[in-house]
Amino acid sequence: MASDELIDLGDRRLRLRRLVPRQDDGLQRTTLVFLHEGLGCIEMWRDFPQKLCDATRCSGIVYDRTGYGRSTAWPHDPGVRYMELEADEVLPRLLTALAVEDCVLVGHSDGGTIALNYAAFDPEPLRAVVTLAAHAINESVCTASIAKAREQFAAGDLRQRLAKYHGSNVDGAFRLWSQAWLAPGFEPMDADRRLPRVMVPVQAIQGEDDEYGSELQLGIIAGKVAGYCETRLIPDCGHSPHLQQPIYVLAEITRFIAPLALAG
Repeated sequence: MASDELIDLGDRRLRLRRLVPRQDDGLQRTTLVFLHEGLGCIEMWRDFPQKLCDATRCSGIVYDRTGYGRSTAWPHDPGVRYMELEADEVLPRLLTALAVEDCVLVGHSDGGTIALNYAAFDPEPLRAVVTLAAHAINESVCTASIAKAREQFAAGDLRQRLAKYHGSNVDGAFRLWSQAWLAPGFEPMDADRRLPRVMVPVQAIQGEDDEYGSELQLGIIAGKVAGYCETRLIPDCGHSPHLQQPIYVLAEITRFIAPLALAG
């Protein structure tokens, strides 16, 4: 079983887990870097990252983003710009600290938005982006679901269930996420300026029954990025395609990554 480590970035420490494919043919391949959803962490990916590493024969890195899971809290309040700051400042520092020179980002929900934000600067290590239920814009269906989650956190058992994963981070993580998304005029990214600067190949996946967004998200991503983009809208699927339709999603991402995987 993979062991966890803490990566010290100076102003924060991030919990990280390295994954290796169960079969290695000796070829040098890209590294898959997994970015979890808004209230996620390493464990909430379940076994999907390992299965994708096995299918692609790529190594992987899955980590708790700032303020989630067992990583340390933000050294300052990032406010509504938390996804941009994670993409522009934290992720580049993490990849440098880990000496990752060639990678594919696989991001779920907020993690997908962070991946697109990062890709907008055409960073040297980045080979491609895969998004699962990413947010290009804020929709009313999303704010309605988050408002409902806030009620459940205050009066139901949601806080207790999340505390199992986030420990002492639970209140700060939920407050940051919910306050940002419900702030008047909030948008998860500057889609008009950032998406046209995304040059690497993108695969955008979403469930038809996503409770946090509509297929409009796929249209915006595909319509605005500068490079190749393919989209997949999955029936009988909500906000977590990799968990709700894992066989299909694993096959589709593996197919997409396969011709891009060999490093160098």
